[in-house]
Amino acid sequence: MCQYSCVDGLPDSWHFVHLGARAVGGAAMVMTEAAAVSPVGRISPEDAGIWNDAQRDAWQPIAAFIRANGSVPAMQLAHAGRKASTYAPWRAAPDKHGRVEERDGGWQVMGAGNEPFLTTYAIPHAMSVDEIRATIDDFAAGAQRALAAGFEVIEVHAAHGYLAHQFLSPLVNHRIDQYGGSLENRMRFAMEISAAVRAVWPKEKPVLVRLSATDWAEGGWDLSQSIELSKALKQIGVDMIDVSSGGAVANAKMDIHPGYQVPFARAIRQQAGIATGAVGLITEAVQAEQIVADGDADCVFLARALLRDPYWPLHAAAALGVAVEWPDQYKRAVLAAVAK
Repeated sequence: MCQYSCVDGLPDSWHFVHLGARAVGGAAMVMTEAAAVSPVGRISPEDAGIWNDAQRDAWQPIAAFIRANGSVPAMQLAHAGRKASTYAPWRAAPDKHGRVEERDGGWQVMGAGNEPFLTTYAIPHAMSVDEIRATIDDFAAGAQRALAAGFEVIEVHAAHGYLAHQFLSPLVNHRIDQYGGSLENRMRFAMEISAAVRAVWPKEKPVLVRLSATDWAEGGWDLSQSIELSKALKQIGVDMIDVSSGGAVANAKMDIHPGYQVPFARAIRQQAGIATGAVGLITEAVQAEQIVADGDADCVFLARALLRDPYWPLHAAAALGVAVEWPDQYKRAVLAAVAK
């Protein structure tokens, strides 16, 4: 979950405490917020980054603390594309929704085409093939820096209407070159990013790809296309699909209810033959346990639930009657937690 709290993409003490608390709280893996692979790939001017060595060095103690406290440090690589250069949620004045002007620290954004996400967002320029190739290189370089910083899992963000998803969705991608038109062409950018990351990431360490399984809009990206992409990603060595949905277009009609995205994770797992992670309004321990026990997904990712309670995993273990290792500093509270 984006914290919108960086200066020049550098994580600081907030990020150390924020991410470290989730490791102390019992999460099996702690993933960073979207780390932009280039300055123009940030959602907001305050986004985290991994496009230079100073950022690599700033992430290093965070990754080390996560690992030292029994969790696996993971980094999500991202590029916002046409949804870049926007205000952080609490920084937008009532009359400023969407784009940050260049005079206020914003920048020219780019995407699969030249249509903005909303009229209040910046108008992107359609990326040239050279810009596409440079961005693929940015993802690979970001993965190399993440590895040097001590992260053990890498995730390519290709969901929520950000750049890779913009190429996937026929509602957004109207290109007529090798990156547009057919399913194979629309998949090409996400595939090339994933292949570039896999090529520089150690074989024994996992590569994840986050997908929006559907645009929730007629004529858009959908589950059947997600299954085909997942099959192709498996062939190039991607280990797991982190299954979300939506974000490509503003007029999507989403059917939101507890566990509403779990069926997508189940379908991709069964039909693409690849491990999946389920996410989305998963809030209760029994609910999360049932998803894995029923084979709907191989694991559960938590976001807002962990913002509300960084110790959710420890509390879930107590609720399910499972003994887990608590930090030595907190063990005096274990019996009270189980009794509660």
